[in-house]
Amino acid sequence: MSDQQAVFTIEKIYIRDLSVEVPNAPQIYLEREAPAIAVQIQTTATDMGEGLFDVAVTVTVTAKKDEKVFFLVEAAQAGIFLIKNVPAEDMEPVLAVGCPNILFPYVRETISDAVNRAGFPPVLLAPVNFEALYQQRAAEQAATGNGATTPLQ
Repeated sequence: MSDQQAVFTIEKIYIRDLSVEVPNAPQIYLEREAPAIAVQIQTTATDMGEGLFDVAVTVTVTAKKDEKVFFLVEAAQAGIFLIKNVPAEDMEPVLAVGCPNILFPYVRETISDAVNRAGFPPVLLAPVNFEALYQQRAAEQAATGNGATTPLQ
């Protein structure tokens, strides 16, 4: 067992990708009924070597009424984290829960701002329980017999 202190630092937080689509502009701005909002969230983690990990939280927000799309906004908020001297069994929770918890407020602001700049009222994303998502994914992997877990596929 190592007596070295665990290291966790944020090296960089950045927007990897940002996309705004308003396919039915300008007519869509004349619509009076509010669209239905759908939100999808995905996380990924990549080992860059030497204790550096690139983690991203990608949020896709789609607003549509029936089949008419008002807007589609997608943002991938990423961060480079230095993580050393953390036990191997704790790495996946750090990458799947800890890092996304740090990145989420940034991607929440990015999405809200992008939707607003597209001419619509801001979308305020509700908080996300990344721990529950991680546990759900682990339970699904256990149920399918896939014992090998990889961070956030």
